[in-house]
Amino acid sequence: MKRKGILIILDGLGDRPVKELGGKTPLEYANTPNMDKLAKMGILGQQDPIAPGKPAGSDTAHLAIFGYDPYQTYRGRGFFEALGVGLDLDEDDLAFRVNFATIENGIITDRRAGRISTEEAHELARAIQENVKIPVEFVFVGATGHRAVLVLKGMAKGYKVGENDPHEAGKPPHRFEYADEESKKVAEILEEFVQKAHEVLEKHPINEKRRKEGKPVANYLLIRGAGTYPNIPMKFTEEWKVKAAAVVATALVKGVARAIGFDVYTPEGATGEYNTDPMAKAKKVVELLNDYDFVFLHFKPTDAAGHDNNPTKKVEMIEKADEMIGYIIENIDLENTVIAITGDHSTPCEVKNHSGDPVPLLIAGGGVRADYAESFGERECMRGGIGRVRGKYIVPMMMDLMGRTEKFGA
Repeated sequence: MKRKGILIILDGLGDRPVKELGGKTPLEYANTPNMDKLAKMGILGQQDPIAPGKPAGSDTAHLAIFGYDPYQTYRGRGFFEALGVGLDLDEDDLAFRVNFATIENGIITDRRAGRISTEEAHELARAIQENVKIPVEFVFVGATGHRAVLVLKGMAKGYKVGENDPHEAGKPPHRFEYADEESKKVAEILEEFVQKAHEVLEKHPINEKRRKEGKPVANYLLIRGAGTYPNIPMKFTEEWKVKAAAVVATALVKGVARAIGFDVYTPEGATGEYNTDPMAKAKKVVELLNDYDFVFLHFKPTDAAGHDNNPTKKVEMIEKADEMIGYIIENIDLENTVIAITGDHSTPCEVKNHSGDPVPLLIAGGGVRADYAESFGERECMRGGIGRVRGKYIVPMMMDLMGRTEKFGA
């Protein structure tokens, strides 16, 4: 029989024991009755998105989980970011991801400009697009929160260019490095673009208002993740012969989903930030399941809390996600649905970044052989019936339970 499938990725879900949480991880500490219910009726395990001990980016991790070899497919993050904000790009375009940041006396004091709002970022991006002039055609648009996207038209040959992001506060921005003459041209253009954008941002009314309110100003751009057209050999939808939808707010993950053939939806109130409306996402998933075979749901704030080294906030976000999951399982036919819950990578609070720790994995619903798990957490997952697998096996396991795989051999 054929079943429907729901894949839920709680971004950065995995963590390490936290002293202030009594030695538990945020997932173990959180009150998660709905995920625990699924754990009792399902099967648990651990997954390494790329390989054991290999920290994965959000883009490469999602590619791997959807069954693509990131070492063959990946051509840089920027292109996915651009697809995610709705840009239709050519193969000779070069795209970058951008952070609005705060610079004072030549030093980056906040890489996210106090996590400015999406609305503020979009207005600042429009000002840059309208007022900055450089030697090539470009597109600059706001994404989610402090993030933005830059596209240099026709500059794909210069993709071997570095970044100016020092990746931590208290340091000056880097100069853009380059590996060849084409990339040198791009580096020079980026230096000019950053300086001219800084001049626009410094005097923008949004930043004048933020100064008066004592908030970090968004007066600088950190640019990284040069990306060109990804090498996608076959769309997910074609490979598995399913109609697939994604419920996503974050531009990067939207871009990955678009690139592999998903129809992408962002319900009103879904922001990808701490203030996101998880119930809007839950309701959209239930609605889409009527028309689609496979629905992917992405939840970002768990990752943000790990990056912020805020275990209490991570617990809060996990509990929000659990309420979202509760609505979904109360409003679908679990006997005829396979539901998987995992993260794209671990983001331990103590690390404040992605790590190579394995990620908790849960699969429940129709056809699943249950193990003896009592709850969903890192240590319970270590004992689960799935064992420890690579991320690329999650979708095939789901598709087999959904009745959508073919036998190999006679």
